[in-house]
Amino acid sequence: MNRTKKRWTGWLGGAVLAAGLAVVPARGAGLLVADGGFGGALEIVSHEVEVTINNGVAVTKVAQVFRNLEDRQVEALYTFPVPRGASVANFSMWINGTEMVGEVLEKQRAREIYNSYKQVRRDPGLLEQVDYRTFEMRIFPIAAKAEQRVEISYYQELDSDDDQLRYVYPLATTTRKDIRADVTGPFAMQVHVRSLVPITAMTSPSHPNGFVFARHSDDYHQASLENRGGRLDEDVVLTCTVSRPKTGLDLVTSREKGDDGYFMMTLTAGEDLAALDESMDYVFVLDVSGSMGNDGKLALSRESIMAFVDTLEAGDRFDVMTFNIQPTTLFGALRDASGNANTEARQFLDRQSARGGTVLNPAVQTAYRYADPDRMLNVVIMSDGMTEQAERAALLNLIRQRPANCRVFCIGVGNDVNRPLLEQLADDSGGLAAFLSRGDNHELAAKAFRRKLMRPAAQNLTLAINGIDAYDIEPATLPNLYHGVPLRIYGRYRGEGDASVTLKGDVRGKAFVSSDTMTFPGRDADNPEIERMWALKRVDQLLKKADRDDRRADVVPEIIRLGETYSIVTEYTSFLVLENDAEYQRWQIERRNDHRSGRDRAAQRLREERLAEIRNRAVSNLGPEAVRTDQPVQLASATPASATPAATPGIQPARTAPTQSRDQGRSIDLNIGTGPVGPLFLLVSAWMARRKQRGNATA
Repeated sequence: MNRTKKRWTGWLGGAVLAAGLAVVPARGAGLLVADGGFGGALEIVSHEVEVTINNGVAVTKVAQVFRNLEDRQVEALYTFPVPRGASVANFSMWINGTEMVGEVLEKQRAREIYNSYKQVRRDPGLLEQVDYRTFEMRIFPIAAKAEQRVEISYYQELDSDDDQLRYVYPLATTTRKDIRADVTGPFAMQVHVRSLVPITAMTSPSHPNGFVFARHSDDYHQASLENRGGRLDEDVVLTCTVSRPKTGLDLVTSREKGDDGYFMMTLTAGEDLAALDESMDYVFVLDVSGSMGNDGKLALSRESIMAFVDTLEAGDRFDVMTFNIQPTTLFGALRDASGNANTEARQFLDRQSARGGTVLNPAVQTAYRYADPDRMLNVVIMSDGMTEQAERAALLNLIRQRPANCRVFCIGVGNDVNRPLLEQLADDSGGLAAFLSRGDNHELAAKAFRRKLMRPAAQNLTLAINGIDAYDIEPATLPNLYHGVPLRIYGRYRGEGDASVTLKGDVRGKAFVSSDTMTFPGRDADNPEIERMWALKRVDQLLKKADRDDRRADVVPEIIRLGETYSIVTEYTSFLVLENDAEYQRWQIERRNDHRSGRDRAAQRLREERLAEIRNRAVSNLGPEAVRTDQPVQLASATPASATPAATPGIQPARTAPTQSRDQGRSIDLNIGTGPVGPLFLLVSAWMARRKQRGNATA
């Protein structure tokens, strides 16, 4: 590769990557800055985003074009914040009209290959970890007045709260202070949402007047945003509400010929789970360390806590605690939720400022002292998780020693969120982790959180699959199921055909067993994204287990293998871009990502054709009666009229009777308390009896 054509150096960001919030100058997602001692000015010519959300898994493809405004060549630094929990699937650069696709290697080997090119003044592209949320890549040269195109794709499992899938495109995340966030041309975003669970609404809390929405069927909604010019420094937040009348399992699969299959099961609590008539105790623990002073994190936390306190009802009790290197309590005891207590809480929070370091252990120990053996204690921690590294193992051990009737809920705020730590704290206590952006509606978020706590959690869950060989299931131990928060289970399987799926557990101490049949196909090319998601979950669980046991060295080889096989960048693997296939062959580097990216793009093209068919059917009855027809209007890219239209995974065609095929995924309803002898029937009966007793006592 000629040095005058290309010289790349750089670093990759994050095994665990965070989304951001605040609106401040000089920020943005995917920005290019002149750097490396050369200086110079660059501008964003266009920024286009295409998002496909398939049953809670989002694939985001970002294409950007930059222009060198100088009359000389410059070196540029490309920096990109990837959302929390996302897996970078591909990074491409266009050099002289040719796309360069990278491969993931063990970090030290990638560095050695990179250095060997430097010695002969022929440099490959190398991406290594910067921190847990960003990566950077240097590009040289960009010729005078020339344009540079870059494209990145990443996959993520979306957060869900109160039956709302939440997607955040991080435009407000700070990666460097010297970056321009202006775009001179179009900023466009197209979002396609598909779901086996019917979609009831789609909105944008951050850009309510910027998006237009279209409902093409119960299972397919679309959103579109397009602006020209302006700043790219505010997160884009989209929410999609789904509703499942009955608790059940939904299955999506992926399988390449000659290989074992992958599956994703989504367990969703339906409206058949009745609400509890039970008061609870709450301790809100607010991080006021110095790191919370950035990006409006402290203000966001104050607003969120008060929104939650305002949802508490008669009989609930609470206290508020702040901490940096030591905790400070408001009341020092639990107080009934009332007007006076709420007013004092607001005044207390308004007096707080962000100072000092973050030591969470003493705050958690103090919160445990509020435990009442006759009531449920919910400890709600609002923090960015930037606690001292030395105390994290002790903190995880402390969570395991919590009182029996205590759950810990972690709410991450801000750009710099230590998602793995907050999730692990919540998981180990049977609670939940959630994450907030400034673009979110705090009142709705608080009500949704409260609703989860008032719905019975299914506990002690186990899943058995008989008829095929299911293995490497993640998570290996299923967490609690909360209303409004689906539980996604990933795994591998051998064999094919019908299999018996049995779910066991208990709701409020009453056991249940539910079994049904699902079909696992021998081949399925429609959902390749779940393969990377399975691998990402496995890497995540390996790291969490190693951190609990303080034995990271034991899992590093498997993490490297997964990273190289599934193109996952971690602190132990890096992305390497070489000039052509011959160079990869010279270094005996398998083109795994090139092959996987080709499969992904083929599936995406087929998906686009099928979605186009659904859009056409949705509008086929519009217009004058004279042009209406029973035949769907076909796009040029759609299936020819003479062919049988292929079914779409997770999408029910408009105006047809509900059906299910292999391509659409599989769904079953579970008998969790819906029958006359189910545990929920007993729970509701007991609740009604208590209500009747209270009424008699009052009379």
